[in-house]
Amino acid sequence: MILKKGIAFLLITSMLVSCSALQNTNNKQRGGAIGAAGGALIGGILGNNLGNKKNSALGSILGGVIGGAAGVYIGNKMDKQAEAIRTAVPGAEVTRVGEGINVTFDETSGIHFNTNEATVDEQTKTTLLKLAAIFKEYPDSNILVEGHTDSDGSEAYNLELSRKRANAISNHLQGLGVPADRFTTKWYGEVQPKYSNDTAEGKSKNRRVELAVVANETLKKQAKAATK
Repeated sequence: MILKKGIAFLLITSMLVSCSALQNTNNKQRGGAIGAAGGALIGGILGNNLGNKKNSALGSILGGVIGGAAGVYIGNKMDKQAEAIRTAVPGAEVTRVGEGINVTFDETSGIHFNTNEATVDEQTKTTLLKLAAIFKEYPDSNILVEGHTDSDGSEAYNLELSRKRANAISNHLQGLGVPADRFTTKWYGEVQPKYSNDTAEGKSKNRRVELAVVANETLKKQAKAATK
């Protein structure tokens, strides 16, 4: 049992460490790597262990992988969608992970909220208009919207603020014609900083919205049928 847990831990660690490298490979290499590593199993372990308060866009993406040839098929679709997002919103951090896409927006990269506000401003509306067009072009994907804050203010206040911001983004995209059933929203307040809250720059980057774009059931079935 200890050996099995150790192997699982090493596999998970390897997967997490290599996420930045995955975006630099093609979809065939990514799909093959996930298939060889037992992508669905590793994804499930990650999805469960990162669940509840510790969940993340990364866990949501890896928790849904199916691996193998079908994973390669999905990866090809996601490569194209990721490139479309990079082109449309050059300031966003777009990372291809497994069979999905992780997109991070901070205050300087397309989605912006004024301090202590959750109102969608003009800069953000422009970005969301571009994203909506891409999401409608690729209808067989679902979108998780996450809200995060810096550490200023109470934890309870920041949790509520991140909820309002995540819902504001999701609702605005729905208003632009992206179906509501494609969205899930989550919010974490200040508990998942990606940068140090000890600096103004770090706080700015922690005031962010993240998206996880994953295959829906239609695309998964299509991928399995096409690769039998």
